[in-house]
Amino acid sequence: MNAIEPAGRTEPTASQRAASLKERVYISFTCLAVVLALRSHADETSPAAAAATLSIVVVGSLLGIFVADLLSHLTVHEELPSRPQLRHMVAVSTESLSVLVTPLLLLTAAGLGLWSTAVALQWAIVVLVVTLFVIGYLAIRRLDLPFRHKALIVFAEVVLSLLVIALELLAHNL
Repeated sequence: MNAIEPAGRTEPTASQRAASLKERVYISFTCLAVVLALRSHADETSPAAAAATLSIVVVGSLLGIFVADLLSHLTVHEELPSRPQLRHMVAVSTESLSVLVTPLLLLTAAGLGLWSTAVALQWAIVVLVVTLFVIGYLAIRRLDLPFRHKALIVFAEVVLSLLVIALELLAHNL
């Protein structure tokens, strides 16, 4: 054990890292869906109401994911998660709250009169789309694949992300 590592700390397993990545992508899309919906009503929504709505949906989604993780663990292993497993579940959900930071800062600036709610939400959309791209890039950057294959994977991610956005907009406008 290295002297600077805390006792009892272990690196997450590959499956734990995959679950963490999956949750971040899911929450980023959830946040994006809410911001897209709020953006279509930006003239009728205050920055505080938009921030509250976004926070409630993201926190509610994370709690739902946490309950699903807990129930799936109980079903598969027929026992409560160990302390490290539970700590990991909580850490993943807590870390996923970071998706709220930039949209909430943008909405705070709108609340202070620096720009409109619509501008804050539009910039939040841009940031969330870039976030999804970065998450995808970070997921594939170490793969032992030729550059063209990595580029194809990123392109497919972008196309699928745009499809998700289109479906979210379609659902909201029905």
